[in-house]
Amino acid sequence: MRTEQEWIEVAQRVLTKNYKPQPVVMERGKGCEVWDVSKKRYLDLVGGIAACPIGHAHEALVRAVSEQAATLIHVSNLFYIEKQIALAEKIESLAKELQPARVFFCNSGAEANEAAIKLAKRYQTMVKGKPERTTIFSFEGSFHGRTVATVALTGQEKYRAGFGPLIEWARFLPWPESATDARALDAISEQTCAVILEPIQAEGGIRVPPPGFLRALRKRCDDTGTVLIFDEVQTGVGRTGHWFGYQGGDAVAPDVFSLAKGLAGGVPIGAIVAREEFARAFEPGTHASTFGGNPLACAAGLAVLETIEKEGLLAHTEKMGRHLAGRLQELVKKHPGVAKEVRGAGLLRGLALAGDATPVVQKVRDRGVLLSVAGGTVVRFAPPLIVTAAQLDEGVDALDKSLA
Repeated sequence: MRTEQEWIEVAQRVLTKNYKPQPVVMERGKGCEVWDVSKKRYLDLVGGIAACPIGHAHEALVRAVSEQAATLIHVSNLFYIEKQIALAEKIESLAKELQPARVFFCNSGAEANEAAIKLAKRYQTMVKGKPERTTIFSFEGSFHGRTVATVALTGQEKYRAGFGPLIEWARFLPWPESATDARALDAISEQTCAVILEPIQAEGGIRVPPPGFLRALRKRCDDTGTVLIFDEVQTGVGRTGHWFGYQGGDAVAPDVFSLAKGLAGGVPIGAIVAREEFARAFEPGTHASTFGGNPLACAAGLAVLETIEKEGLLAHTEKMGRHLAGRLQELVKKHPGVAKEVRGAGLLRGLALAGDATPVVQKVRDRGVLLSVAGGTVVRFAPPLIVTAAQLDEGVDALDKSLA
């Protein structure tokens, strides 16, 4: 049996070098804990980057995936799929502000955002008859994926570097400083196809728009006939204490939104949800995904949504989020000049630091707690929604010692 270091040496020989993983080889998990191949235990407050809302090895998810794998894994969208229909029906029922709505399934967040972009393009061109509406705006600091289109709309140069020239219709709006920031609103016009926005910028540093800005953005899009897309890849599926991030804060509904990460508890899946008016832009043959909405992923998605309901995890997330925010605020007071502010909502929280957060996260890992970095200077908490106050305290205490 290989040691952890031997596994790492093999990985460095056979894998591409586009990742910079921490020197830990994971073996198994349960709840909010994971163990590496050397049997060391870690408290997991990363949660697969917000992809494991009901934790590791939850019996409901294990049962659903096991039973489905023994029945039917894949048949393609040449046929109707029972679990796909059931999951779409469930998601549509939760996205009540968009009803009647339709759901398209794919395999990842980038694919979901790509689908949303294509839908908006085709809606303006084929449904509204306005092919001149080509520009799509995203925001500085945003992250929307790694495909050519989604990286072109990612408002961080480090993700775009080396892949240019990118798509000419992808443009950026400044991050708003107020509810009615004209710099971020006036550029949206009758020539604009769509605007895509994260309700909370995740990879950009857990940044929340100013109160009232999403309402102003919604009105501007309505006034100009622009499609409003919310990227809910990281904020969806209960992460903010609501089913979807748009249901909190300003409570502004988009025309289309994307989902992925937590939707199937770690099983790859992506989706877009679109109001009926916009969904009709997708006609037979206009977009597809071989594996999208396969029985295995959809069975997992149903198990996740049903578990969140059954275990009352929305209310729990809101409660634990307040507890975590309070504990992090203590660190701001305790470490002035180092810890600057607390950001986020629910169990997507960040502690903004005065400098690089990477060394701090590494020190926290050495103390047996897993966190991640967002936006370079922010320590991100995105734990499973089943996390307890005691586990959050363990994580904050480890962060406290590391800051010291």
